[in-house]
Amino acid sequence: MEHQHKYDARGKQLCCTQTEKVYQQADQLLQHKHHPGDGHEHEHSDEDGHDHSNMEGSLFRLFLPAILSFILLLSGIALDNWIPQSWFKDWIRIAWYLAAYIPVGFPVIKDAFKSIRKGDVFSEFFLMTIATLGAFAIKEYPEAVAVMLFYAIGEVFQTMAVSRAKANIKSLLDQRPDEVTLVADAQTRKVKAENVNIGDIIQLKPGEQLALDGELLSGSASFNTAALTGESKPDTKSKGATVLAGMINLNTVSQVKVTTAYTDSKLSKILELVQNATAQKAPTELFIRKFAKVYTPIVVFLAIGICLLPYFFVADYQFNDWLYRALVFLVISCPCALVISIPLGYFGGIGAGSRNGILFKGSNFLDTLADIKHVVMDKTGTMTEGVFKVQEVVFNEAFDKAALLSMVNALESNSTHPVATAIHEYVGTTDNSIVLEEVAEIPGHGLKALVDGKLLLAGNFKLMDQFNIVYDMDPSAIVYSLIAVAYDHKFVGYITIADSIKADARTTIEQLHRQNIKATMLSGDKDTVVQFVAKELGIDKAFGDLLPEDKVNKVKAIKANNERVAFVGDGVNDAPVVALSDVGIAMGGLGSDATIETADVVIQDDQPSKIPMAINIGKQTKKIVWQNIVLAFVVKAIVLMLGAGGLATMWEAVFADVGVSLIAILNAVRIQNMKFNA
Repeated sequence: MEHQHKYDARGKQLCCTQTEKVYQQADQLLQHKHHPGDGHEHEHSDEDGHDHSNMEGSLFRLFLPAILSFILLLSGIALDNWIPQSWFKDWIRIAWYLAAYIPVGFPVIKDAFKSIRKGDVFSEFFLMTIATLGAFAIKEYPEAVAVMLFYAIGEVFQTMAVSRAKANIKSLLDQRPDEVTLVADAQTRKVKAENVNIGDIIQLKPGEQLALDGELLSGSASFNTAALTGESKPDTKSKGATVLAGMINLNTVSQVKVTTAYTDSKLSKILELVQNATAQKAPTELFIRKFAKVYTPIVVFLAIGICLLPYFFVADYQFNDWLYRALVFLVISCPCALVISIPLGYFGGIGAGSRNGILFKGSNFLDTLADIKHVVMDKTGTMTEGVFKVQEVVFNEAFDKAALLSMVNALESNSTHPVATAIHEYVGTTDNSIVLEEVAEIPGHGLKALVDGKLLLAGNFKLMDQFNIVYDMDPSAIVYSLIAVAYDHKFVGYITIADSIKADARTTIEQLHRQNIKATMLSGDKDTVVQFVAKELGIDKAFGDLLPEDKVNKVKAIKANNERVAFVGDGVNDAPVVALSDVGIAMGGLGSDATIETADVVIQDDQPSKIPMAINIGKQTKKIVWQNIVLAFVVKAIVLMLGAGGLATMWEAVFADVGVSLIAILNAVRIQNMKFNA
């Protein structure tokens, strides 16, 4: 994984801060856990030799300097205080503590020089360097080593926390179909999708998701394309048609000629977006970074003042005493707890989201979601399944309903249309005893056949009109799509087929209302259908028969009321309004490339209940970040005053710096372990 955190939104290179260093170390640690770029965690060794022993070895290497330093420090303190001897003094004692200091201190001194060369003089590394070298200068060797040791341990824990968050994101979002069925020389074999070349032919079975973009070679096939078109009606593709990664084959075994490389597929692009997730900084995070750049030089000059100014005001001025106070002040004032725990808190929120199948493209969207007051959503594929199902069968009582349904099912078995699939799923197994003659499909109308010499028709009402079938109803008064049925030149009745509401859609609206968030539905579907779905779900307002520009105007009207708006959609026609909203949320399981790339948040499994969950994660993340800010400021303020007054030693300084940092880190990591119910 390439390091993605060195550049701000304008492409300007950032200074080498501790945050950036921790992210780099986390990336290196994560390389031992995953194949480069494939995002899959390995529990056992594989053909490339990646296994848990490598991961454990990487962790050991991270802790090794701290372990060596700790052993030497502890033994030095023991020789100083508990083990009687006469040799542990002078240059031997200095060399011993230097040996304890170098494993943890040298990398920090090196980073301090790197920062200075890049123009960032007052970095965390610089503070720790002058504080600990100053402690050596006044012969406070154990304190100097302890400060740097605990600083190094804190940095390792920070690396592990970031690595864990990144691992969660990679493993849960990289859900690309890993294998495809390659057709070559009339033989089929499973191969890795990433190894398929443009021009290769792959086989797609019913129910399988297409891993790569391509051209359909089979005569015809039906695909679930609701997310790509914004329409609830699945699409029947003919030979030569373009089929896209993310489409699901609905009925027949199909062959597809690959036209796009695996790395350019929709889900590959999502994974790339994940790795850039921390590039978008939250306002709080940006403020803390700016604050640290002003705060750090101020405390350096204050420390100089603490060391030198008492010479003019204190009668028994002792340079070493006041230098020690200044060094304590420097260690306490190091802004590590803020500059690490705050971005880690946001990164933890991003990790918690990905663990629940939600991709946040930046920490700023976590902040914005926490303040959302109005959620606007599409209907098809967002609150409904985007798959046809039979809703109701209305037949004249004069006819045998079961017998006629069996005839219709037998007739529809001659079609690959998704409507036929819906009827077949409703009726069940086809009755082979039914003999159909002169079966024909009338394009744009439906099917006809002779059963026992009598005409059987199944299709739309245009088909009824074509055969002069008299019916006593108004088709426009019915909310759902209609399949009209006639037998022996008599109108039998109709079957309603509609897109079904998602199981958790009602719960979604209830949860939004509990959070005092309004819900509005905008759709291009028939207004009668939209109003029906809205009423079923308890949505506050709903509008149908909308074009993409109409949706944009509706969202503009809502934003005119000074409300923070999130829009949830899944189709290409939703991309403009997703871009307009304060937070655009895309249903990413089947969502279009355009919408996913435009959206700020992607819900991977298409469950609408993840909408209030995403908002809750944003609120909890913001809460934890502010807890860390308050904790760091309060503790540091107290110990800074004690240090300036000579009442705090280096050990209290270590707690105020590294101790508070570790507490803040543990608090930030806590969000990754929270349970967020869908």
